[in-house]
Amino acid sequence: MPKKTAKKSAKPYIPSQKILERYADVLVNFALGGGKGIKKGEVVRITAEEYAKPFYLELRKAVWKAGGHVLGNYLPSNDEQYNVDRDFFIHTQEHQLSFFPDKHLKGLIEQLDHTIFIDSETNKQSLAGIDPKKLMQQGRVMKPWMEWRNEKENAGKFTWTMALYATEAMAKEAGLSHQEYWKQIIDACFLNEKNPIAKWKQLYKKLESYRAKLNALPVDKFHIQGPDADLWIKYGEKRAWMGGSGRNIPSFELFTSPDWRGTEGWIRLNQPLYRYGNLIEGIELHFKDGKVVKSSAKKNEKVLKEMIAQPNADKIGEFSMTDKRFSRITKFMAETLYDENVGGPNGNTHIALGNAYHDCYASDPSKVTKEEWERLGYNNSSVHTDVISTTPRIVTAHMTDGTTKVIYKNGMYVL
Repeated sequence: MPKKTAKKSAKPYIPSQKILERYADVLVNFALGGGKGIKKGEVVRITAEEYAKPFYLELRKAVWKAGGHVLGNYLPSNDEQYNVDRDFFIHTQEHQLSFFPDKHLKGLIEQLDHTIFIDSETNKQSLAGIDPKKLMQQGRVMKPWMEWRNEKENAGKFTWTMALYATEAMAKEAGLSHQEYWKQIIDACFLNEKNPIAKWKQLYKKLESYRAKLNALPVDKFHIQGPDADLWIKYGEKRAWMGGSGRNIPSFELFTSPDWRGTEGWIRLNQPLYRYGNLIEGIELHFKDGKVVKSSAKKNEKVLKEMIAQPNADKIGEFSMTDKRFSRITKFMAETLYDENVGGPNGNTHIALGNAYHDCYASDPSKVTKEEWERLGYNNSSVHTDVISTTPRIVTAHMTDGTTKVIYKNGMYVL
């Protein structure tokens, strides 16, 4: 992890109006709708904090220009005077922690066609010291909301995307100046180009060729090897590799949701994890019969273990590889959205503990029952946490006919 040498700027850096307009255009007219953008009359919910106000305003304009309707979810930011997130966990009682506004959220998901979430954290460790049990309870309470979203998404009636609006707190954690941090975002999202959407489409066309090759392989299981990994992952029945959908901007990875029951071995993750308002470092996981049987962390191990203790959070829901030839991210960013897509000398590989992605099903997910998801080994959890490594990894595919093929080496797909 880089040393935190960057000093806080006297004045926050704000990108030009043109950059923000292009950024909003990418999210509204490309990322949503699976690369096609929104349609006239569709409803888009925009979630952003007050720090990201300049971008929030541009996003609203972009939705209106495209003929859509905006439902704003504009929130206060944490700062030195007001730690909004922390207040909730300090002052609420058990019955308040367990409250689920079902009528409100059910109506909301019925109304929505798309959502945009802007991450602009102004305190990366805002919940440090809070009882991890309380932090995890929130995820369990909100699980029905996520299931409603997934059901609508599986039916092809809902899309979402998320992106960053850089804060000084993000830059500080990454050891960059505020302007250097913004440069990573601008470069990664093609925002200095006259037509960023055209650039994204060109990139995804190249990425699609590798996705097609991965999907053509009759894989039984994958073997991930490196100086800090010896892990077996079972591919599973009716699986597909996904990527290039616009769900995250930027996104350069290809990923799948494997059969959790076939995970064996161990893996160490060299990238810090910022999750639940805490920083977790030095994660190591050991799997047997598909479950985490041993876990450790050099920092905030208690938070890691409490997360893994949640229902089905001790199983994997995702396996991903990023080819360094496609990624335009060159720095550690202290944000999962970027760190799970970083290039660098070795690319990156990561797994996610917890919930699986139904869009990795090789057919129509809207027709799959809850019992069938379970039979196929798609994990179901309120947790989905990516843990990432940028160390050298070799990924070997073991085929159903007994043959083997190296598919990832030196940070690149070998296909």
